Amino acid sequence: MDSVVLLSGGTGGAKLARGLLDACGNLTVVANTADDVDVYGVHVSPDPDLVTYWLADEIDERGWGLRDDSWQVMDALERAGHPTWFRIGDRDLAMCLIRTERLHAGDTLTEAHRAVVDALGVEARVLPMSDQRVSTWVEVRGRKLPFQEFMIVERAEGPVEGVELRGLHRAAPSDAVLQAIADADAIVIGPSNPVISIGPILALPGMRESLRAAPAPVLAVSPFVGGRALKGPTEPFCEQAGIAPSAAGIARAYGDVIDGIVADEPSNGTPELVTDTLMTTAEDRVRLAREVLDFAASVSPTR
Repeated sequence: MDSVVLLSGGTGGAKLARGLLDACGNLTVVANTADDVDVYGVHVSPDPDLVTYWLADEIDERGWGLRDDSWQVMDALERAGHPTWFRIGDRDLAMCLIRTERLHAGDTLTEAHRAVVDALGVEARVLPMSDQRVSTWVEVRGRKLPFQEFMIVERAEGPVEGVELRGLHRAAPSDAVLQAIADADAIVIGPSNPVISIGPILALPGMRESLRAAPAPVLAVSPFVGGRALKGPTEPFCEQAGIAPSAAGIARAYGDVIDGIVADEPSNGTPELVTDTLMTTAEDRVRLAREVLDFAASVSPTR
């Protein structure tokens, strides 16, 4: 399995991406961009950036942002009375400035993020899911809020009453994404939130059709460990969407596009690899990545 495509949201998918970097020869990550936000005059792409920082071995110990970053810009904005609810470090802001400069010059988001990947010396490709803008809005307590405002200002306090993907009708997977899927030896849906991270990628017009038509096996890695999500508000989003927090729930959610599932429990029907999916250390990440690829080599596409 030399050429691998990973569909990824935030932390879980990014960790698996880092393991896959050591386990295959040609890695392409398709990252969710429905969390993107324009703030402080720059375009921030949280999931593509998080994946890129993990691949560069530059991720901060907090699990987001760049390691050993400073906060002078945020401090100056606070002293000036400017709202800083979306906090971003100085080095992180520099990467966003690189992307924004390229966007203002007329580049697509794919081209603009490539400049960030190159700036950090990452050899793998990190592709935004689309060059058109898609935005996640969360309905909570009778209000509809932009995703970042829900997560940061509202501290992800539910109950979640609905999720809306705005701009979806004008969007499509980029040509680079579609080509990567068509050329892949294995396609993996990472252990990211199935509603707000993987959901927007799969909701793009033509994406599910592209995955079903791919000659490579498509596997999903469950985001649940011991029946629970490890990070973020995965469970309330899944509850609202009717997705059970289990391997079987994930298998049903992705059933029309996957050939197998990797989880720490049986999925009851879908071809499966039951293994330890907890990625605490670098060794864990590489072990799981290699097990996923070995499993992919044994699975025949049946979609």
